Amino acid sequence: MEKLLENFKQKRLFQIFTIGLRYLIGSAFVFASIVKIEGQRFTSESGENAPINSAWHFFETMYRSGIYWNFIGWGQLFAGFLLMSQIFSTLGAIAFFPIITNVFFITISYSFGGTPFITFLMLLGNIYLLLWDWDKLKVLVYPLVNYQHKPIPFMQRRAWMYLGFLYFSMTILMQKSGQFLATHADLGINPFFFMLGCLIMFLVVGISTLIVQIRRK
Repeated sequence: MEKLLENFKQKRLFQIFTIGLRYLIGSAFVFASIVKIEGQRFTSESGENAPINSAWHFFETMYRSGIYWNFIGWGQLFAGFLLMSQIFSTLGAIAFFPIITNVFFITISYSFGGTPFITFLMLLGNIYLLLWDWDKLKVLVYPLVNYQHKPIPFMQRRAWMYLGFLYFSMTILMQKSGQFLATHADLGINPFFFMLGCLIMFLVVGISTLIVQIRRK
């Protein structure tokens, strides 16, 4: 199995996919964390009068908890930042796992429409990232195993770290700008253009990194 994983990790397509996946699910957590850190409701209206077994009443209960609501937000922000940084992505994948597992079971325990499908995909993505870093994590399962980690030059480029920090800042800025526009101007930010801009930057950095690596060879 380890040999198969090692061969799998040498494929450039999967390297790019892994980097992009870290950005994607990390930014989703960062985006969702801001309202919790600021002590705001996750929903636009109070769920106080909703049925006690409904999702809206559940969110209202967590919101009213205060410190616990803030704690969830900081946990999501921390895990998302670590994933998006790329250099701390292994620790981010570990921190992400219990949170997204909890979120997934919440969504299947209440009526969330199609949300369980999204959270399940995020959980699968997290498991994929843990398997990607199995050569680092296996010492937790087999303490006496010889630690042998082979860095992948393409994924070690600092450009990915800088882009992760940029995405992290842009995600927070988008969330805060969206809140401001919705409150003061009854407007919103089109997420399509935000995602398009992120994709373009990702492609530019990826192509540039490939060119630099090829020239150095």
